[in-house]
Amino acid sequence: MNSDQASGNWKQFKGKVKEKWGKLTDDDMTVIEGKRDQLVGKIQERYGYAKDQAEKEVKEWETHNSDYRW
Repeated sequence: MNSDQASGNWKQFKGKVKEKWGKLTDDDMTVIEGKRDQLVGKIQERYGYAKDQAEKEVKEWETHNSDYRW
């Protein structure tokens, strides 16, 4: 995969993440930048979830969006 493909995949990924968790900002997405643990942390922060709940949501999302890999 070249850098153009990786960039395009990240843009699609960001769009899918923001569809699910609309409270995440563009700045949050910059921090997350493909890191699963950062996504879980930002979901906790924005939604006031416990880590268990954020992990559960991300795992469920991953199950339904298997085209997107970390």
